[in-house]
Amino acid sequence: MHIAIVGNIGAGKTTLAHKLAQHFRWEVFLEDVDDNPYLKDFYRDMPRWAFHLQVYFLNGRFRQTQRIKELQKAGKGVIQDRTIYEDAHIFAANLHDSGLLETRDYNNYYGLFESMIELVAPPDLLLYLRADLPKLINQIEKRGRDYENTISIEYLKNLNEHYEKWIANYSAGRHLIVDVSDLDYVRKPEDLGIIVDKINTTLFGLF
Repeated sequence: MHIAIVGNIGAGKTTLAHKLAQHFRWEVFLEDVDDNPYLKDFYRDMPRWAFHLQVYFLNGRFRQTQRIKELQKAGKGVIQDRTIYEDAHIFAANLHDSGLLETRDYNNYYGLFESMIELVAPPDLLLYLRADLPKLINQIEKRGRDYENTISIEYLKNLNEHYEKWIANYSAGRHLIVDVSDLDYVRKPEDLGIIVDKINTTLFGLF
């Protein structure tokens, strides 16, 4: 089985990925943030570094999907933090729509994405963490990454809108939407239990 967790910056994907991996005893694949050589530059100057950042993410995510495929062949379950779909349909699309990624660069990037996606199998379950802006802002402030201090509310708002549009039209496989705005699965085991129950019901028909 392969569960992919998607959602905006600060939605709680990484934390949930760890907790679900522990619960199901599956492998966890996290987003490469700390070692990303473009991220800090991108938040300082988005128009200059947008294309570089998106290609870096796309390449990393594609390589990750190939490792996930190998694990599945070996009979292992996988929890993935963010997907290759989001790179194209959310982040690159938002940058282009916002005028931060030139059309020729976006078209070049999207052509590369389309070539890659033919070799990618969709997850067995796409788990979308829906979170309102206060939740996102609070989570971002809590983790205290310096380069995230420049993220604007408008940027987060635009990403949320792209997520909602994308998830409404997602048809590659099963998906589950969980509103985490009022959930705290770090301190409240019952909140984690709510999500686990929803996953079991969706994947295995268990109540």
